[in-house]
Amino acid sequence: MQTATLTVALVGNPNAGKSTLFNALSGLRQRVGNYPGVTVEMKKGKFVAGGADADLIDLPGTYSLAARSPDEMVAVDLLLGRRPEEPRPSVVVSIVDATNLDRHLYLTSQLLDLGVPVVVAVNMIDAAKAQGLAIDYAKLGAAIGAPVVPIQANNGTGVPELTKLIRAAVDGGARPHGPAFPPAFEEAVGQFQKELSDEVPAFLVRRLILDVGGYTEQWLVERHGERLKAMLAAARDRLAAAGHAVPGVEARARFNWVKAAIAAAVTKPAVRPVTWTDRIDAVLAHRLWGTLVFLTVMFLMFQSIFLWAKPLMDLIDGGRESVAKAVEGAMASGPLRALVADGVIKGAGSVLVFLPQIMILFGFIAVLEDCGYMARAAFLMDRLMSRCGLSGKSFIPMLSSVACAVPGIMATRVIENRRDRLATILVSPLMSCSARLPVYVLLIGAFVAKPGSPGWLPGLVLFAMYMIGFTVAPLVALGLRRTLLRGAPPVFVMELPAYRRPKLTSVLRRMFGAGWAFTFRAGTIILAAMIVVWALLYFPHTDANGESYPERIERAEDAAKENADRLKELKEKGDAATEEEKAELAKLEDAAALPDRLNGEWKRRSALGRAGLWMEPAFKPLGWDWKIGVGVMASFPAREVIVGTFGLLYDVGDVDPKAVGDQSADDEAKEKAAGLTKAVQDDWSKDPVRGRYGVPVALSIMVFFALCCQCAATLATIWRETKSVAWPVFTFVYMTALAYLGATATFQLGKLIVG
Repeated sequence: MQTATLTVALVGNPNAGKSTLFNALSGLRQRVGNYPGVTVEMKKGKFVAGGADADLIDLPGTYSLAARSPDEMVAVDLLLGRRPEEPRPSVVVSIVDATNLDRHLYLTSQLLDLGVPVVVAVNMIDAAKAQGLAIDYAKLGAAIGAPVVPIQANNGTGVPELTKLIRAAVDGGARPHGPAFPPAFEEAVGQFQKELSDEVPAFLVRRLILDVGGYTEQWLVERHGERLKAMLAAARDRLAAAGHAVPGVEARARFNWVKAAIAAAVTKPAVRPVTWTDRIDAVLAHRLWGTLVFLTVMFLMFQSIFLWAKPLMDLIDGGRESVAKAVEGAMASGPLRALVADGVIKGAGSVLVFLPQIMILFGFIAVLEDCGYMARAAFLMDRLMSRCGLSGKSFIPMLSSVACAVPGIMATRVIENRRDRLATILVSPLMSCSARLPVYVLLIGAFVAKPGSPGWLPGLVLFAMYMIGFTVAPLVALGLRRTLLRGAPPVFVMELPAYRRPKLTSVLRRMFGAGWAFTFRAGTIILAAMIVVWALLYFPHTDANGESYPERIERAEDAAKENADRLKELKEKGDAATEEEKAELAKLEDAAALPDRLNGEWKRRSALGRAGLWMEPAFKPLGWDWKIGVGVMASFPAREVIVGTFGLLYDVGDVDPKAVGDQSADDEAKEKAAGLTKAVQDDWSKDPVRGRYGVPVALSIMVFFALCCQCAATLATIWRETKSVAWPVFTFVYMTALAYLGATATFQLGKLIVG
């Protein structure tokens, strides 16, 4: 019985143009659907099919309906109407590549077994024509037993005809059937159908027999026990004895069916013509030239993330500071003002500042995918990535994480294999991102780039920090694939689609969709983390006498402003000043430094400061004192926060991390950054451990930051992408443990070298 609103499922192989067709049908009327208990994410949209409203569901790209995990089973269950969140599809649209019908129709043959009306959309008809292929779509439809329509999804050709066929397929009510299997196999299916009764659809009974060790087998054996397992083994033995061993019987039946359909409807040229795609691939898929082009493309992508995004990021950061100052000026001093200005506004700004990087990266990825180059890049990198248990598609997300792990993790959406995608997500934060750079520059400048040291040493240390991620990440990925994410290594199957011009609307939709998703989903968690850390550094906000630190600091700042002109005047006199003026200068300088000293005292007395003192024994193996420990703990929401926290703890004031090592920063910011470097040097020189082993301690901190996951944005993005709290918790725990061990080893080894 037809419902008022149709439900249409869109299914196809990766690179068949499924996403392009989804966008062509639904336009801007789309959203993302998530399913509980799994990491699967499906796009949903709306369109009109022959005058009837229709809900469109875009299932993840797949080569087969042989599910081997709960995630892969979601698509099968949805197609069978076994998901409570969705009605069973009224019709399934199987989108296939006109140039690869012999491979793509295999999935179509499985869809025909579902008992749901199927419409076949043959995409990329222009590429088929360029290859000299002539397809009789009427004969193809007759051969496979389902309506067929030629389309060109990227320009809308054939899409109106497709919507009419969808409505006609629903109204017609015809139930197609797939290829015929040997009688012995059908007999085995009948026996199991009786055993399992009507609770298991016929399609799943067939999959039970065919998918050795698959998810359907695991699920049903768990429910029905060893008896079903014994029956299954006996049935498979009988089929093997009859010459129909599984799973080979399925491949033979389906590919013979596909071969017959193509023979009836497709005419191929005697000699395949050389196309522009072939000529371009001679360079882009070449081992040497293709790698050089790939490195050039990656360089441009990095330049865009680092340089093109910087003006927008600075604008957002400046806007954040301006709004915070406006709020501070409009509200009375106290916890509420601090919460709004420092916790909420600055916390929200820390989320928004990532947006330019995310949108530029996804713009690049959309262009590379739409034009067909992404498949070539994955092909080139697969040999390297397969050695650590990943596929070529993992390379770009990992490399993107050097700019920022957040867009890098979001870029893993291009990876179809769940284990590959999850492993890539879990190791991408090990890449040293741009937020770690201020920490490296501060400590290298203070303890490595000393007068008399070789000029090449600072650069070598900085290079080593970045190489830690590139070295450790593949090893961790390999370990994950052999333990938590154990499974058969995925066969790298990827078709190289024809090159085509990217569609601007599709690229913009991907860019803004990624930005929207990050801001409104991950942003809430990041903001909450920022507020928690703010509260730990703010309370208690009174001194030993019960007087408010914010009020004391405000009075000290007002006094310093009143005497600012006199202080400047006395400084300009220099040696020409009288003794009385020098004494006055010292007094005014002390008063000017009072707000920073009070701020430092406040943070030392805060809940986080006291926690640092309490945990100091745990920091001892790393060569740290409680100040370093507090700085590290305070930097959980964002790594670069450690620079500002150090500024407060070392009584220098709030230091802008972007001013560290940046000669273009304003004089006041550079003076603060230089003051922090000197303050850290002076403080450590008085300590028996850090005074003697300053360089090993600095290297210990840098190694910790190279390996730890001190970034709420990253953890929030992992939670969003995996739909599970367990994986971000696991990431934080394993990376913190790895960072602790690495920092301890660095300091202890450094002590032995220094002597």
